[in-house]
Amino acid sequence: MISYKLRLKSLAALALTCGVFGCSPTSQTSQSTPTPGDNASVIQTGTSPAPEASSKPLVVATNTIACGLTKEIAGDTIDLKCLIDPGSDPHVYQPKPEDSKAIEQAKLILYGGYDFEPGLIKLIKATSNSAPKVAVNEVAVPQPQQFDEDGKTVTDPHVWQNAQNGIAIAQTISQELAKVVPNNAATYTSNTQKLTNEISQIDTWIKSEIATIPPKQRKLVTTHDAFGYYSKAYGIPVEGALGGISTEEAPTAARVGALSKDIKKEGVPTIFAETTINPRLITAVAKEAKVKVAKEELFADGLGEKGTEGETYQGMLIANTRTIVEGLGGKYTEFKPK
Repeated sequence: MISYKLRLKSLAALALTCGVFGCSPTSQTSQSTPTPGDNASVIQTGTSPAPEASSKPLVVATNTIACGLTKEIAGDTIDLKCLIDPGSDPHVYQPKPEDSKAIEQAKLILYGGYDFEPGLIKLIKATSNSAPKVAVNEVAVPQPQQFDEDGKTVTDPHVWQNAQNGIAIAQTISQELAKVVPNNAATYTSNTQKLTNEISQIDTWIKSEIATIPPKQRKLVTTHDAFGYYSKAYGIPVEGALGGISTEEAPTAARVGALSKDIKKEGVPTIFAETTINPRLITAVAKEAKVKVAKEELFADGLGEKGTEGETYQGMLIANTRTIVEGLGGKYTEFKPK
C-alpha cells in the first residue's frame, strides 16, 4: 500500500491547490422543510420564525450519519434538529448562532466524535446544558483505526464506512433515545432491529460485489483518506489518497505529483472524486496519470442531499459500492433486500 501521509508545511505550497480543494464553504445552506413521508419531525436550520414549542423532546444530531439513523429509529417521536446539511463537509464546518441555541435547548445531543466535526465538538463541550452528549462513533467503535501522520497518531473518524460499524452506531443511538424517551423504547428497539437486518444484508452484498472486481484492478484512490474502514472490511486496498484523514490537510504540489506517478506505477484504472470536495484537483491528477475519474462521486463524509442515491445510510453504502464496482471493472448487481 502506498503511503501519502505528508502534511502541509507552508501556505506557499498551496499555490496550485488553494481554492480548488476547498471542501465546503463556511456558510452553509439551510435545510428545506421536510416533505410528507419523511420519517422524523425535523427542525429547520434556517432563520425563519420558529413554530410553537413542541411537546416532543428536542434531539440534536451534528452530522448526517447520526441524523439519518436517528430519523429511521425515532420516527415522529422526537423533534430532530440536524446541524450539518447533506453535502457539507463536517471537517471544516463553522457553527452558526442557531446551532448554539439548539445545543443549549436539546434534551439529547448526538455527535460523531474522533474529531470528525471539530467546530461543533468545541461548542458541545463548552455548553452549560446538562443534557446527555454522546459521541456515538466513539461509543460504537471504541477501537478505531489509527495512522501515523508526521510522527503523530491520528484517528480515522469515518467508522460508518464499514456497515457493521453502522449497525453499532444505530444501536448506540437507539439506547440513548430510550433513556430520554423511555415510553417509546419498544418502538426504538423494533425500528433498530429492522435497520440492523437491512444493513446486515447490505454488508454481505458489498463483499460479493467487491469480489467481482478483477484482483489487479482492486485498488482504491480517493480524494482524501475516508475509506480505510471500507477497505479493511471489504478487501479493497486503498492505494492512495490526495488528502489526509481531515480535508483541512490540503495537498502540496509535491503530493499531487507523487500520487500521479504512483497511480501509473500501480496500474490503477480509475480514481474517485467525493461529493464534499471540489473535483477539479483529482481530475487534474487523473489527467496527469492518464486514468479515468469515476462518473459518480463517492459519499465520503456523510449522506447525500434529498433525492440522491445517498440520502439514507443504506443508500449511501449501496451508491458508493456501485460507483467503486463499476469504476474498477467489476460486475454490478442491484441490491435487493429480502
